[in-house]
Amino acid sequence: MILYIFAINFHNSPHMKNVSLLFFFLLFFVSANADTGYPITPVPFTDVKVEDSFWQNRIEKNRLATIPIALNQCEITGRFEHFTQAANPNDTVRPRGILYDDSDVYKIIEGIAYSLQSFPDKKLEKTADSIISLIENAQEPDGYLYTFRTMNPHHHNNKGMGSRRWERVEHGSHELYNQGHMIEAAVAYYMATGKRTLLDVAIRSADCICRSIGTGEGQERVVPGHEEIELALCKLYLVTGDKKYLNQVQFFIDQRGRTERRSEYSQSHKPVTEQTEACGHAVRAGYLYCGIADLAALTGNRQYIQTIDTIWQDIVRHRLYLTGGIGSAGDKEAFGPHYFLPNETAYNETCAAIAWAFLNQRLFLLHGESKYIDMLERTLYNGMLSGLALDGKHFFYPNPLASRGGYGRKEWFGTACCPSNLCRFIPSLPGYVYAVHKKKLYVNLFMSNSTTLDIEGRKLSLSQKTDYPWDGHISLTINSKRPGQFDLALRIPGWVRNEVVPGGLYSYADGLKPQFQITVNGQVAEGSMSKGYFIISRTWKHNDKVDISFDMPARTVTAYQEVEANRGRTAFERGPLVYCAEESDNPTGIFNKMLPKKPLPEVGVFDTTKLQGICPILVPSQQVNYTTEGYITTKISRLHLIPYYAWANRKAGQMNVWFPQNLKGVEPSYQ
Repeated sequence: MILYIFAINFHNSPHMKNVSLLFFFLLFFVSANADTGYPITPVPFTDVKVEDSFWQNRIEKNRLATIPIALNQCEITGRFEHFTQAANPNDTVRPRGILYDDSDVYKIIEGIAYSLQSFPDKKLEKTADSIISLIENAQEPDGYLYTFRTMNPHHHNNKGMGSRRWERVEHGSHELYNQGHMIEAAVAYYMATGKRTLLDVAIRSADCICRSIGTGEGQERVVPGHEEIELALCKLYLVTGDKKYLNQVQFFIDQRGRTERRSEYSQSHKPVTEQTEACGHAVRAGYLYCGIADLAALTGNRQYIQTIDTIWQDIVRHRLYLTGGIGSAGDKEAFGPHYFLPNETAYNETCAAIAWAFLNQRLFLLHGESKYIDMLERTLYNGMLSGLALDGKHFFYPNPLASRGGYGRKEWFGTACCPSNLCRFIPSLPGYVYAVHKKKLYVNLFMSNSTTLDIEGRKLSLSQKTDYPWDGHISLTINSKRPGQFDLALRIPGWVRNEVVPGGLYSYADGLKPQFQITVNGQVAEGSMSKGYFIISRTWKHNDKVDISFDMPARTVTAYQEVEANRGRTAFERGPLVYCAEESDNPTGIFNKMLPKKPLPEVGVFDTTKLQGICPILVPSQQVNYTTEGYITTKISRLHLIPYYAWANRKAGQMNVWFPQNLKGVEPSYQ
């Protein structure tokens, strides 16, 4: 029987001692039925206390800086005012912002819910409650909730939202997109606090959608122009047990390619199960693919699984940036053709990186293969993290891989989906560290933390100590009141196994063969490799210690020859981090540097004084100059590289990830 019955009974209990386990079950739709639901269960983020300097600092800054800034910007830009105006409609008001502004408010509430689970904060909870009251008052009696229409029913932006409800859903109204984020926020806030106000708003809204959209008489036969509602309705189905929400998800997915709009931009050019390549707006696509994965898990439909597996392969083989970013065509925020991966004009929206991380977690929960966590980790440390400044107060929307110096972080954006998305993603990060399947415990991400978890009814505590991503040593201590047998599955990252990404889009070019060693209580561990994991099967005792050591040299990376932008160029990595050169560290220039045929990068000394602590990479190079007479001269120089996520946190300047190894890609400077 599906987990929702447990959910209802649990929340009818007068004493909600701990909602965290159920909360994360709902996030990833685990079912007690072996035929439906994700077979692997993530350990809830509220049960994992992060204690290292790298991620703990960022989670704290999300609570103390990012969320407060986002709340303030919603006040300044009129996002809260829209709800007040919708509660008191009249013929004179005009929206100040953009049709999807409501979604930012909802994402921030979702982020607050996650933060409250780890860091109870009465003041922040009170703020959220006051915003929820605004939302409740803005909802129309039949459940419809869309401030841009409700605040002035007689003023219509026909190009944007049309003259009647749902008329422009496929063409840009964002009615369903907004409601998707509201429903996700409602489920999260309910699970965090037990308060039903926003959940009841969500139920009324979802009921309105189900009544209004479908194939029945008087219903609109439309699908979302911007996907998101699919993920949300799956969560609402599990928290309420009402199957009409799951049926509505299936309608939205199965009707794509069969309604009025047929467009690659919104992934509606053909039916979903006929799609084999990623296309269109990268964020919309990412959310759709997550919705397909969720529906596959809840229904057991193998055709959906085959579809999403095929599309994932297309992305990693043809359309993925080295940083784990997706979406190369900036004019449409979209996937480009195969191997179209320009660096300076790379779009790589922060929201797209987050959607890609969501998808890879889901595919891991379906298949149990480390390659999905490898992709998640690459995006996490590079394509996503670059979107957030070290101070937690400034943001990137696109994340290019090269800059001439005119690109910098912003305090906010007119379209502010990226800052609000970071608000909700960062505090949920601890939930990606561990997962459980029957008697198997997966260790997926490496960061200092402590957790208490359950393996088939057996409680145990686990602590992890590491200086990752700067150091490749990880120490695990297992504590259990009584001995117990289970399999410990330790992810051996692709970068250790000499695989940059699955499918060969990028390759290591240095001939190195990193090694790893795993010991249990000081003795070399006995185990075997399976699906990218080193599996140790044994009876574990109290205070057993597992030590993992990964070689972590600086590596050189080349791209597949069909990637024209990187032909004849090399990039650098160390562990999970992609590196770049920034003008602040290379005052004589970046684009005037040429690498030797065999670059020999060196790992520098960890610098606690720079960029909140980094380990640089130093690379010998040739600086190419013009003499006053116009002749080319060269001299030995050195590139100083920093982690890509850390660029643009100092003065504005040039930045580059891929460096030429011939004069074709060099721009000599005058000396």
